[in-house]
Amino acid sequence: LGKQDYKKTRPMLRATRLKAEAKKTALSIKEVALVLAAILVFLLAFYAFFYLNISNEVDLDLDPDEN
Repeated sequence: LGKQDYKKTRPMLRATRLKAEAKKTALSIKEVALVLAAILVFLLAFYAFFYLNISNEVDLDLDPDEN
């Protein structure tokens, strides 16, 4: 706490300290957005892998030279 806090009462100083500690430990919006983006990228990669696998199998089943 800085020099400007010398006039504050004890409860006000405690509130200021608690507010500063809460700010340090709180998750920021940027961190939450990064985690959500990583999960989304993982799910899209998972979906794309299986989509491409299934589409390749369907193409093999529809072989036109079979008749």
